[in-house]
Amino acid sequence: MDHSIRSLLSEAAERLACVPDGSPRLEAELLLAEASGLARTGLVAWPDELAEPDAANAFWVLVNRRRSGEPVAYLLGRREFWSLELRVTPDTLIPRPETELLVEVALDRLPATAPLRLLDAGTGSGAIAAALARERSSWLVVALERSDAAAQVARGNLQRLTVGNTSVVRGDWLAPVGPRSLDAVISNPPYVRESDPHLTRGDLRFEPRCALVGGEDGLGAIRRLAAEAAFCLRPDGFLAFEHGNDQGPAVRRILAEGGYAHIETCRDLAGHERVTSARLPWRQGTRACTLSP
Repeated sequence: MDHSIRSLLSEAAERLACVPDGSPRLEAELLLAEASGLARTGLVAWPDELAEPDAANAFWVLVNRRRSGEPVAYLLGRREFWSLELRVTPDTLIPRPETELLVEVALDRLPATAPLRLLDAGTGSGAIAAALARERSSWLVVALERSDAAAQVARGNLQRLTVGNTSVVRGDWLAPVGPRSLDAVISNPPYVRESDPHLTRGDLRFEPRCALVGGEDGLGAIRRLAAEAAFCLRPDGFLAFEHGNDQGPAVRRILAEGGYAHIETCRDLAGHERVTSARLPWRQGTRACTLSP
């Protein structure tokens, strides 16, 4: 068998053409770079070089796993988000470009130099927490995660990226958080409907269902977070969610019924309603809980 880089990439791209919504050539290059330890630029620059037999064998293993639908991010064990390279595993969602809008909204709506305390609820890989903490050194960003395995991934990412103004907390949504202890809650919660056919297609088949599905109508986690945040936020505290592209009206209604003000929805680059934010009015409330270390 021809083990030249050109031949390997060409044959792999043909095999990967059957993967829905894939990018056969790009994915072939990424997988060969991973298997061979070479940079993608090197693969392009020296296409007639021969790959080592062990590297070629490892490459075909990866190609076959990708043909079965496994996400490239899980095969590589990493994904870039906000120009940060994050480790990802099947215990975490794969960070997606549209989620960067959630980071942009928080950075735009909150004072840059104030010593704020923010919470990334359902942090997964820690992508949102890492991006916010990297951009705002005066903020303390708490990465909250109920899954022990995902929390370990987030902790490892934050340590590796040397983002010092962060901490990782285990907990079931905002249960560990004390009353009036936060200036903002940011979240990309589960918001896919239980019956959504997309759950049986593409990358979603391999991602943790508990991080995807938000109940029958997809809004269960958002309802709970909106209710709990009302006790945990300080007056004028900020709340922002990512949600499905058809859920904007329902999310705005949930926030309005929860007593929030200044409710607004931002659209992603595709023109879809994607992030809705609000403010807690200047009023008081109580909750007998404390933030766990």
